[in-house]
Amino acid sequence: MKRIILASASPRRRELLEKAGVHFQIIPSQGEEQITGEDPAQIVEDLSWQKAAQVAAKVEGEVIVIGSDTLVAYEGNVLGKPHDEEDAVRTLQMLQGHTHQVYTGVTVIVRSESDEITKTFSKRTDVTFYPVTEEEIRAYVATGDPMDKAGSYDIRGDFSVYVKEICGDYNTVVGLPVSTLIWEMKQMGIDLRSEDYV
Repeated sequence: MKRIILASASPRRRELLEKAGVHFQIIPSQGEEQITGEDPAQIVEDLSWQKAAQVAAKVEGEVIVIGSDTLVAYEGNVLGKPHDEEDAVRTLQMLQGHTHQVYTGVTVIVRSESDEITKTFSKRTDVTFYPVTEEEIRAYVATGDPMDKAGSYDIRGDFSVYVKEICGDYNTVVGLPVSTLIWEMKQMGIDLRSEDYV
């Protein structure tokens, strides 16, 4: 019987896995992330692998470790979490009225008694905002909601009222494309919702 471990403290990822019917433990990765390369898809795949590998190295026995990382990109530039409120305002002023991309990378490390298999993938979703005034942006930033979010907004928070269109998997924007995760694991003969994995 393999333990399933989510290598993330993100409440959004935890909620998505719980809603999918997966029983798991949470052991957040604590290693320093190293960004290599400039391609957003490759960056999130690399970071998800780093998170999963860091936790897998700390635990013993048969486990399934899930690591994930999300970033926002606009016109080829990667947008991380805001440094302060003014940075969040600048980011949202740039994104309003335009389409940007959200990438989430996922790595799953499956370790049994005899071997260890790693599966990594990423998903991209395009998000388009309606035009938003500076006053509306500052009112949102003042709530504190964007301060720990890539791209300075939470797709499930107050700023969602300005979303014009989403093209792709909504859960990729939330932080974990859980349907793709379930599917990819099925291709490996693993049903994450099975009682064999708890």
